[in-house]
Amino acid sequence: MSNQSAGTSFHMENFKRRSRYTLVFVLLILAFGLITVLNINTGNVHISLSEIIDILLKKATDTKEYSIIWKIRLPRILMAAILGGALSLSGFLLQTFFENPIAGPFVLGISSGAKMVVALTMIYYLGRAVNVIIAAFIGSLISIGFILLISKRIKHMATLLVAGIMIGYICSAVTDFVVTFADDSDIVNLHGWSQGSFSGMSWSNVKISALIIAVAVILTFMLSK
Repeated sequence: MSNQSAGTSFHMENFKRRSRYTLVFVLLILAFGLITVLNINTGNVHISLSEIIDILLKKATDTKEYSIIWKIRLPRILMAAILGGALSLSGFLLQTFFENPIAGPFVLGISSGAKMVVALTMIYYLGRAVNVIIAAFIGSLISIGFILLISKRIKHMATLLVAGIMIGYICSAVTDFVVTFADDSDIVNLHGWSQGSFSGMSWSNVKISALIIAVAVILTFMLSK
């Protein structure tokens, strides 16, 4: 009887846990839908809820509100959602890999490495959009590459995180040194890039980002135990 009661208790606890997870996901989906509607309706042009529904269902395609939603606001919202999910996934992978809940792109110096190479690219290579994207990727790889090299000698994860912080400070120092000799326009562009903006997003950007991140999500699930 004791084994049966223990098994029943285990199944009940497992059922409650799954129910809580399901409830949380349902609430998050509803919250995302509400935030999407609010973001679509936020701006200089006020659009009512009925108009938003008609435009999303493509019942009204010959109005300026249709262009505002489909060409400006909706790509920005979807891009923010996709990249926000990608950031949470990357943070989860870093915390899992380094077995530390505070591991992240800022702590490990990955963001600083990306900004350093982007600064060099913007100032000395005319700051083309594609080149900036590639430069940020290369800078991130350089930072994480140094951390992986150091990890061969340092086995303690806390010490490895300290090494990542040191790499971040070094990259920030190089960035500040480069910015000192840069033109004002390059400094403004670098500051705008580092703050992040979705103002120039289009459907082609959304498709490319969704494809790349979908592949990363699939590979992440394949790596799960």
